[in-house]
Amino acid sequence: MKTKIILAALLLTSFSAMAENIDLGKSSFTWRGSKIVGDFHTGPIGMKKATLKDGKGEFVADMNTIEETTLEGEWKAKFLGHIKSEDFFNVKKYPSAKLKIEKIDNGYLYGTLTIKNKTHDVTVPFTKNGNTYTGELGFDRTKYDIVYGSGNFFKNLGDKVIADTVTLKFKIVTK
Repeated sequence: MKTKIILAALLLTSFSAMAENIDLGKSSFTWRGSKIVGDFHTGPIGMKKATLKDGKGEFVADMNTIEETTLEGEWKAKFLGHIKSEDFFNVKKYPSAKLKIEKIDNGYLYGTLTIKNKTHDVTVPFTKNGNTYTGELGFDRTKYDIVYGSGNFFKNLGDKVIADTVTLKFKIVTK
């Protein structure tokens, strides 16, 4: 689930491509995943690349930079190891996720999100305030072959069911 959040962050980063010069130092991408009982995990994800020109662009997330900010110590290390494993993002095999922006129109970004070599169309709403763009992208992690803990794929999980939707909040600052 956290992997999906990271991918969502990547998509949001791609959204920042609305300007030719993106200040990744001032921009932020934060994923969030949750269980159906309300417990959640969240954290930042870093970008390897962010480009934009003439309303088209590409954002590439470094899946190895996925972090978690609600846990500490041993539990944090276990959690990060698990979401980077084959159960979730499999960062050894798929070290990057990509958001390709094909069109920006009337407060929406249109493009494709690729996670674990699975690509799906996305539409992301955003708000612009000066040189800052903010928004939130939600995506169904199971479409990207991340089914661990999904109530749609596994039965009798009780309160261990992980929500299929991962969100990525973004703040993109342009130069």
